[in-house]
Amino acid sequence: MRQKRYFEGTMSESAPGLYSLPHAVFLRRLAGATRDTSLDARLGRAAFVALRLIDLLAPDQPALPRDAFHYQHAATERACRGLPADRPETSHLIGVVQSTADAYHTRDVGLLFPALFAYAHYLENEMCLEEALDVLETLQRVGGDRYRAEDRVAARLRLARVLRKVNRFDEAERAYEEAGSGAEALGDMHSQLLSRIGHAETLRGRGNLLEAEQSLLKALAGAEAAADDGAQALAHQGLAVVLSTSGRPADAIPHEWRAYELYDDTVSRMRTLTDLGVMFLTVGDADSAERALTIVVREGRARDVVDNAMIELMHCASFRRDQVGFERWRELCEARREDMPPNVVVDFTLKVGIGRARFGQMSRADAMFRTALRMAEDAGLHEFVYRIQRIKEGLRDCKEGCSYSPLSAAEPVLQSNALREVSSGLTLLQG
Repeated sequence: MRQKRYFEGTMSESAPGLYSLPHAVFLRRLAGATRDTSLDARLGRAAFVALRLIDLLAPDQPALPRDAFHYQHAATERACRGLPADRPETSHLIGVVQSTADAYHTRDVGLLFPALFAYAHYLENEMCLEEALDVLETLQRVGGDRYRAEDRVAARLRLARVLRKVNRFDEAERAYEEAGSGAEALGDMHSQLLSRIGHAETLRGRGNLLEAEQSLLKALAGAEAAADDGAQALAHQGLAVVLSTSGRPADAIPHEWRAYELYDDTVSRMRTLTDLGVMFLTVGDADSAERALTIVVREGRARDVVDNAMIELMHCASFRRDQVGFERWRELCEARREDMPPNVVVDFTLKVGIGRARFGQMSRADAMFRTALRMAEDAGLHEFVYRIQRIKEGLRDCKEGCSYSPLSAAEPVLQSNALREVSSGLTLLQG
């Protein structure tokens, strides 16, 4: 997973008009690279030429002679096959280029869909959201109504989700509505439920937590009536986030646990356990938090999921005022830092600062907060900027707040029956 940062100034000065090119978002990787031959620069350049090759199949493009297409395809394929074979993005790009050739030779643009859709999904997971949008918009522009109706619905749902993640809520809502209408025409109840859940998540993104909660409860009822486990899991997880965000983590935990039980894929289950760890720590139950997070570190396969769990275990240690444990997890996280995306690096740096403050190391804490703030501003992570500023401004008062003994910090919290049930479930999972 690479760190993503856009540098507007350097490229616009050195290459005026570059951003008017289609797919220029991929060329921004060159600006962030230390040299043109770096892997990130090469991947960005290969993605750019691969998408330019796809543009040749757009309905508004003049028919291209076979020799001309063959020449451009061969050059693009060389650019992709020269990339390291062990990189996931290399496999995606090779698949995209091959499917483009298949679509050209058979005159069936539908052959493009699987590879391009999978590449967009990969970019979204890597938090390269603007690049994912570019791929999804290319998918729509080149294929349009020539894809199967089921594929068009799936593409609209994916586009809506990425738009929501970049806070383009009006466009996201329109895409969810279009996906819902298309799914209804097909009698596809699962996609209709995904559209409703996504629309509720958009409400949450706008800050309308009450309406988001009501919408998710309705979607959950629909998912239960349809016996759709996947949609139920998403609705429960959405409710957990809404409840936690609105200051009700104890109410959120049973929903997060139910999502864990309903998911059938390891990555989703590990993500819910990480969220559970965060929520349990919020209510003061460090034991249950550590149980959940330890399972993720032990069983998680996705790099970002394990990174987040390790950072939260470091945070748990500082909550307990366990400095030895804190330093051990900090060193383990530091060793993985180079491959963390910007949002995870900022979260790690922030929580190192919080740990330093909890151990009374105020000057070191202040330095970490300043570093985290600068990184968050550079990466455009506005929510982190706001959070770090609030913590930094209150650092002066932290000396008193951090004076608790390790024993008192680890005192068990009173739990409801629902929380005890989830905690017991985690104990059984931990083995």
